[in-house]
Amino acid sequence: MHDDRSLVEARLRRVLDERIRPAVYPESVPLDVAVWHAPGEPVPVEEGLAAAPEPVEVGARWGAPWGTSWFRVTGTVPEAWAGRTVEALLDLGFDENMPGFQCEGLVYRPDGTPVKGLNPRNQWVRVGAPVTGGEQVRLHIEAASNPVILDYRPFLPTRLGDKETAGTAPQYTLTRMDLAVFDETVWQLVMDLEVLGELMAELPGDSARRWEILRAVERALDAVDLQDVGGTAARARQRLTEVLAAPAVPSAHRISAVGHAHIDSAWLWPLRETVRKVARTTANMTALLEDEPDFVFAMSQAQQWAWIKEHRPEVWARVKKAVADGRFVPAGGMWVESDTNMPGSEAMARQFVHGKRFFLDEFGVENDEAWLPDTFGFAAGLPQIIRAAGAKRLLTQKISWSRTNTFPHHTFQWEGIDGTRIFTHFPPVDTYNCSMKGSEIAHAARNFKDKGAARHSLAPTGWGDGGGGTTREMVAKAARLRDLEGSARVVWETPGAFFDRAEADYPEPPVWVGELYLELHRATLTSQAQTKQGNRRSEHLLREAELWAATAAVRTGFRYPYEELDRIWKTVLLHQFHDILPGSSIAWVHREARATYERLAGELTGIIAAAQRALAGDGTVPLVFNAAPHARAGIPAGGAGAARSAGGTRLTARPAGGHVLDNGLLRVEIDERGLAVSVYDIEADRESIAPGRAAGLLQLHPDFPNMWDAWDVDEFYRNTVTDLTGVDAVTAGEDGGSVRIERSFGASRAVQVLSLPPGERRLVVDTEVDWHETEKFLKLAFPLDVHAERYASETQFGHVHRATHTNTSWEAAKFEACNHRFVQLAEPGWGVAVVNDSTYGHDVTRTVRTDGDRGTTTTVRFSLLRAPRFPDPETDQGVHRFRHALVPGAGIGDAVREGWRINVPERRVEGAGEVAPLVTVDDDAVVVTAVKLADDGSGDVVVRFHEAHGGRARATLTAGFEVTDATVTDLLERPLPDAQTPDRADTRITVRLRPFELRTLRLHRP
Repeated sequence: MHDDRSLVEARLRRVLDERIRPAVYPESVPLDVAVWHAPGEPVPVEEGLAAAPEPVEVGARWGAPWGTSWFRVTGTVPEAWAGRTVEALLDLGFDENMPGFQCEGLVYRPDGTPVKGLNPRNQWVRVGAPVTGGEQVRLHIEAASNPVILDYRPFLPTRLGDKETAGTAPQYTLTRMDLAVFDETVWQLVMDLEVLGELMAELPGDSARRWEILRAVERALDAVDLQDVGGTAARARQRLTEVLAAPAVPSAHRISAVGHAHIDSAWLWPLRETVRKVARTTANMTALLEDEPDFVFAMSQAQQWAWIKEHRPEVWARVKKAVADGRFVPAGGMWVESDTNMPGSEAMARQFVHGKRFFLDEFGVENDEAWLPDTFGFAAGLPQIIRAAGAKRLLTQKISWSRTNTFPHHTFQWEGIDGTRIFTHFPPVDTYNCSMKGSEIAHAARNFKDKGAARHSLAPTGWGDGGGGTTREMVAKAARLRDLEGSARVVWETPGAFFDRAEADYPEPPVWVGELYLELHRATLTSQAQTKQGNRRSEHLLREAELWAATAAVRTGFRYPYEELDRIWKTVLLHQFHDILPGSSIAWVHREARATYERLAGELTGIIAAAQRALAGDGTVPLVFNAAPHARAGIPAGGAGAARSAGGTRLTARPAGGHVLDNGLLRVEIDERGLAVSVYDIEADRESIAPGRAAGLLQLHPDFPNMWDAWDVDEFYRNTVTDLTGVDAVTAGEDGGSVRIERSFGASRAVQVLSLPPGERRLVVDTEVDWHETEKFLKLAFPLDVHAERYASETQFGHVHRATHTNTSWEAAKFEACNHRFVQLAEPGWGVAVVNDSTYGHDVTRTVRTDGDRGTTTTVRFSLLRAPRFPDPETDQGVHRFRHALVPGAGIGDAVREGWRINVPERRVEGAGEVAPLVTVDDDAVVVTAVKLADDGSGDVVVRFHEAHGGRARATLTAGFEVTDATVTDLLERPLPDAQTPDRADTRITVRLRPFELRTLRLHRP
């Protein structure tokens, strides 16, 4: 037989495109259209419906960037269409290749009832099936003219990312507003041919099944009269019946399709637009659920559910019904799909507390899984947080984006730093926007790494990022793929049903230990420095506010601010979304974030001050409040008292030029360039800085990644570096314990203050940068005289170790990584820590000196600022302040303590006398991360703590109040049924912890 595959395949493509698809709507009549443009921000629905629109024609330009236009479409169904299915075709000017990334709409009836969303892949609204003829049609469209930020030529700088700079030029052209007859038989033929054509293309050329499909398609095309597609579509479909009925082979891969619309809570659109995106998508999905009995839809992010409840009660009612029917599934159990690298310990815990509690309160649903398809890597502390929240599974997809190493599993047990394991799945379809294309389904089956041991995977199915969700076409394709020879089997299932099936299918999956590092998007640890600083500051202020408010409530009857703290926590958690905290959103998002963090800081500072005043009482005794989890200068953790004097620091001239700082513990030499060329540990008789090198060095790199500007830093940035050693001035500080250095570079200016606090083993480096560079990367370097093959980096509820060398491609790929408050490295018997108050990105490298002692220089560098131009062309421009401290002689315990010190300042208040802590722990290895009143309003005190050094701990926790009982709970403050009853003697409780173990105790009060 001659090979005519290309001939038939080309015929299929043209006939589908030019004849069959157009015949889905064989007849149409235009609708009358009028429009009213809202003058500013979006208006309430009732206002948009009541506005007086003006006539507009198809072909008209509309839609200033970020504007809202209310279209009214009216018409009459022709009498001749009686008995047929009729739909309104409403094309606002869509590019079908950009669902979620351009204009969108939500359709309402005149009474304000939402019908469904409009987007480039969902432009129809059902009018009647069948119609009687003569029906009057009247619909209203709340249309959002969101500008296209990520265009066909991506990553170009644009001012469209903020309404303040976007201008007013119309963005879109009204393209089609018609009533049309919908020919379902032709539409079904389109689905048949698409599924078979896509499947055929994925089968081997010598496969008998491929040739069977080819011949069946050819016979179907022969049956189509191109001048009467509607009249011959049924005949064509009959010729495909046999080939569509052939069942899949028994060993076929099995895919659980989960309806999905990954909606970024902010990204290339502001938060307020996400509220509307969620409403459009959920309106669409509830309508599709009514039409498709097999379809199941899952949505994560409790914040988005809360937005529907608050802003679109009519849609909320439909959602609640669909949830009750078990087909609209709350997924993930988190407040948002957050970044997991940068949020602190308590913040990561509260993502689950607030997310799970919302779904429990609203629906009685307990989530077993974390659902994070698009998060940029996963911190090693996350497994035990998931477990502590009462969940046991994780789904993600993003690791498939790694550029260096291919992850070896799709289904596995992920083990965290404390030994906790959770069942984890990466969908081998390699997308969270599966559209049921044959290429996607075939890729999932071929790509699945666990063949022979398992056969199930999951496919999140629907348009996402900007929303839209699953379409009727996807559902139709899935129905044909349920049991089709040559294809994986596809069935709609809930996430829970998939995980149950997958765990039963694969009872002993492989284990991956440690962080799930994404080998891409590393610059998200640095971009938008002020957003990151706002997050870090908010996390610590929240901890302080809870601690002092709880202490004051128990001791003085102070009103515990439940509602305020709940609201503020949710706001902070929202801003940890994986495109806000990582700095990859448009300018509008980060402008609002900066203002939000400033407002929250004011509120939290007010709560702290009020609680401390209540605790201090009336008096003039100078008191220092210590909110850190370790004692300071004689003041216990969580208490207040008079601070002990710590001696002084001596400032002298350096013989070779510069200054010397000496406080009896450290001697620091600062040369004439304003760089620390020696940081000498006097007690250990040990130099910290590598010979010939200098600490506190600012280094500037070019920074123009190959793509994803705000997200990525590519390794070649290191090829070129400029050490900023030029100085404008070096002066001794007026306090006698510091040196001030001023530098200029490019269009920017930096001021550094190096100080040595009395009685403390740390050199503090305060850096202020007035930053006006473009496509540059600013680092702060500490070259250390330490030989270490690995270093410790703080993460949630502990720390993770990373290599300082690049023996393997896995280690080499981690050239930029995340830390929280500290990085620590050591030789046996002596170590160094570098702590920070607001930075996350860093790198650690090692070299062997070729002269002198031939020792090892290990350089720790913190990433301060970047200047990408997409999506925010003004990223990081302006004034920034950072604080770092070098701590010689530091073990892990010292690093933990100093990390807290630099982030939680002492607060000074005058009062009557000392304030005893509400809770004390007698072992510094046990770090208390939260002291608060129970969320249920009972007045019980909740204490959360963990072992922070990486060893076992036995400690006594003592309550400074009467305790009637102590209960081990999960993160939601519910008793753990399998937990041992704590050993308690009155107010003293003995706790035993494994390395990095997290524990929550509920202390009951009378």
